[in-house]
Amino acid sequence: MDEEPPGQLDPDAIDISLTFSLMTDGVPVDEVQVMRKTVVDGSNTGGFQRTSVVSLGGAIKVDGKTYHLEQVALEEDAARKIAEAGDTITYRLDRLGIPLIEITTAPEMHTPEEAYKVAARIGAILRATGMVRRGLGTIRQDVNVSIRGGAIIEIKGVQDLNLLPTIAEYEAQRQATLLEIAEGLKKRGGTSDALRQEASDVSEVFKETGSKILGAALKRGGRVMAVKLPGFSGLTGRELCPGRRLGTEMSDHAKFGGGVKGIFHTDELPGYSITAEEVDALRERMGAGEADAVVIVADEERKCVAALGAVVDRAEQALLGVPAETRSANPDGTTRYTRPRPGAARMYPETDIKPVKVTPEKLEELRAVLPEMPEVKLRRFMKDYSLNEKLATQVVDSDYMGLFEELAREGHSTTLLAVTLTEDLTRLRRDGVSVEGLTDEALRDAFTLVKEGAATKESLPDVLTWLAENRGKKARAALSVLGFDMMTIEELTVLINSVVGEKSDLVAERGMRAMGPLMGVIMGQVRGRAKPQDVQRLLRSAVEGKKG
Repeated sequence: MDEEPPGQLDPDAIDISLTFSLMTDGVPVDEVQVMRKTVVDGSNTGGFQRTSVVSLGGAIKVDGKTYHLEQVALEEDAARKIAEAGDTITYRLDRLGIPLIEITTAPEMHTPEEAYKVAARIGAILRATGMVRRGLGTIRQDVNVSIRGGAIIEIKGVQDLNLLPTIAEYEAQRQATLLEIAEGLKKRGGTSDALRQEASDVSEVFKETGSKILGAALKRGGRVMAVKLPGFSGLTGRELCPGRRLGTEMSDHAKFGGGVKGIFHTDELPGYSITAEEVDALRERMGAGEADAVVIVADEERKCVAALGAVVDRAEQALLGVPAETRSANPDGTTRYTRPRPGAARMYPETDIKPVKVTPEKLEELRAVLPEMPEVKLRRFMKDYSLNEKLATQVVDSDYMGLFEELAREGHSTTLLAVTLTEDLTRLRRDGVSVEGLTDEALRDAFTLVKEGAATKESLPDVLTWLAENRGKKARAALSVLGFDMMTIEELTVLINSVVGEKSDLVAERGMRAMGPLMGVIMGQVRGRAKPQDVQRLLRSAVEGKKG
């Protein structure tokens, strides 16, 4: 309910923000002052979000090019939307007040790939501090995209960095197509005055409809209402970018403005069990010519009127080109309309929290313990841990850099750590394993089994998969369940002698050259229950004995 009086800014969060600023040559402010930013969608129960500027300026370098930062801010997180049903949105409040560091870049990126590289570099510096959370969703990009003649579109909540180039590319395509549509409407003589008309009740046209959506709305006492869009025929169905059409945009606005589930338009009809005869009757009822489109909505009358009003507004915006708005990222790289872009006058001072002075002494204290920059850490990892550049880069770029170094200092195999924490976990994630659920303690537990000789490195992927699916369990339990308990030397010797005996003809024919095929057979049978070096040593002895 946000009824508790606000506490002071978290001092550790300020220090972390200042640390990043100093690592990127930003200029810290003399005093961190808290502001309130108006938020009216329910995600902040007080109706505002607290935010404060920590530093101005700064820069990072990527591929030899300098990209400037505008500011670093500290702000509180908002509530998570977890359900939406009709007019009701349910938020989960456990994230409220969690400190976030917000880094704003200057508009100096000109390709989707540049945006990706800059975001990756910022992420690498944040990870280098060792003081930020890891995992999908803990770093969220808000991406501003514009093209010549377009508008600044703010895309919120890009969680997967790898999706950023696709999102930027699709948004550029969307804006370019919207500009083409505006030009086409201009040639057709489209005007705002022609669009301005009241929604019409066309329920009579669909009284015998086979459409379940329209029929259900009518049975509930709702109406089917329509509006004509002069000159929009063929354009409401125009693809803006993969998977998104102008009609989709209008539908998003209808959902936002009227709370309806969606719209139908004549560029996609007949279809959805709406017949050609019903479409003809609809067009006649609305006085629509060949160049005109008709949009229909089925719901309560008040919702229909509000939704079609939003559709008309979006159609008017189409005459001008690209409307400035805030959008949200979809999992496929497309975006959807969320709300209009807020104005500049949404910030006002927070009177309940004292400003925090940033003293020269505090800055000197932080400068004295600044973390290594990623490139310095990369060179050190290659030298201190005998990693090649590829593996060292993967570790430094990963979310497990700190854990790697802790375990490396404890004497674990650095190559095994690097390969498992980067390549193996990435492969498991692609295979659908929820590796994000693996805690540092679970990973440490699994590596310790290998270090102590209780498990083989070959069994690690299977053990980690089991631990991810059985959170809170111990790695040693995985060995028993998966059948990876280590074989004794006696058991291994019996197995090897048996295989060599079965393949005596191969040994007689090839001699020691039979080692390769026999290793493959035996390793397949032991399935991570024996060390390869033990198998090789015992097999060599068995083959030599057989040969003799």
